[in-house]
This record gives sequence, structure tokens and C-alpha cells, in this order.
Amino acid sequence: MSDYQAFKVELTDHIAHVQINRPEKINAMNAAFWSEIVEIFQWIDDTDDVRVVVVSGAGKHFSSGIDLMMLASLANELGKDVGRNARLLRRKILQMQASFTAVDKCRKPVLAAIQGYCIGGAIDLISACDMRYAAADAQFSIKEIDMGMAADVGTLQRLPRIIGDGMMRELAYTGRMVDADEARSMGLVNRVFADTPSLMEGVLAIAHEIAAKSPIAIAGTKEMISYMRDHRIDDGLEYIATWNAAMLQSTDLRVAVAAHMSKQKALFDN
Repeated sequence: MSDYQAFKVELTDHIAHVQINRPEKINAMNAAFWSEIVEIFQWIDDTDDVRVVVVSGAGKHFSSGIDLMMLASLANELGKDVGRNARLLRRKILQMQASFTAVDKCRKPVLAAIQGYCIGGAIDLISACDMRYAAADAQFSIKEIDMGMAADVGTLQRLPRIIGDGMMRELAYTGRMVDADEARSMGLVNRVFADTPSLMEGVLAIAHEIAAKSPIAIAGTKEMISYMRDHRIDDGLEYIATWNAAMLQSTDLRVAVAAHMSKQKALFDN
């Protein structure tokens, strides 16, 4: 693993802990953040020893979203020609979208552990994760509306599938703050923990439980769930039949059955 400007990355017991590491800037997403997250998740996808990912933020807050200094720097690149400005902005937006698509498309389950502020671009990030967990002090806001813009890095596309269309519209139109309990009630987070230490302990326990399962079975399960976001039920049934025609021949199935029958813990290869 390389040294990163915006992240700290550790691999322990098949769990990659990807921590946004700019606590002095409330983990604002600077230019390095957007390029490094793609590199990190490519490494995660390519590394068989990684079975689960936990994304967190260092310090008191998960993330305050896009670094305003980065936006100011981008504004300085704009000239007088509207067409060329539009081309530049569109290219930059697509690059930033690709950063969170790398999280969404990751073959391994991605769990977000959220404390303190989770604002703007941070909502885009957690929307691309498989599951979200919060400390009691977590606060969420689709803040872009208060900046005079529409969220453009994934929130408006992914969040309706998590919390429903009507609630997403309310939060996107108003930009209001949502606390941890309300986030839990609307399905934005799976569980709320008392504080940050218990949040990390709880999320890592869930990650360890997932990491103990067959990597082949977990990958297939995630692939099928993701596939069904954009396909009909009969398409999904056809796909899983074709997928499992190969995957059911994996040694993992025999290992799991033997462990179940002998009441032993199954141990799977990467």
C-alpha cells in the first residue's frame, strides 16, 4: 500500500480500513482525495486478501464534503468562452463521479462508519457504500442546494434506492440536517451506536463476520444485488442461474457444508 495524502489505509484480518485522514480540515475532499480513492479501490478489487472494506473519517467528523478551496481552484480555470467552460466542468464532474463509482462497483462489501458531520459530497460517498452505520452524534445534509447547485456526484441517483424518492426529494430540496435517529428511521443507516469507539467496534465486528464467509459467495451475492437495481426479476433469475452454474462448483460449497455438518467453523481460501 502506498502513502496517501488524503487517506490512511490498513489491511488487517482480510478487512481494508480506508480512513479519510484530514481531520484538521474536517476531512474535506481535496484534489488528492478524488484521485487517491480510485487508486485505493482498484487495489482493493485486485487484492484477494481483502474481503471487506470499512470506510471512516479520522477525528470528530466523517467528512464535511468537497473542499471549497478545490472548487475555488477550479473556478480560476474558467475563461470567457461558455462552451469551453462547459466542456471543462463536464469533464471534471465526470471524473469526480468516477471516484465514487469505483466504490459502488467494488466487488467487496463496503461499510461506512459515520460520526459527526456527513455533509454534501460525503452523502455521495456513503450512498455508494453497501451499508452505513452511525454514531449518535452523526449529522447528515445534502448541502449542495444551499450552495446554489444540484448535487452531481451520485446522491440524487443512488439515494432514492436507499431511503425512497419522497424523502430524498425533501432532503435534497431543503438541505436540512438529519440526526442519527432520523437517519436510522428512514433507512439511511442500518444501526446507531452510542459513540465513535462503539461505532468502530461494532462495524469492525460486522466486517469480521462478513470476512469469515466464502469470498466467492459474498462476491456473487453483491453482484446479484447490484444487478437488480437496473433489471427485471426474470433477468436477475436468469443471471444468477448462469452465474451459479459456475460458482456452485467452487470448493467453498463443500467446505461450508462439511463445516455445517460437523458444527465447526468454515475456513475459506482467499
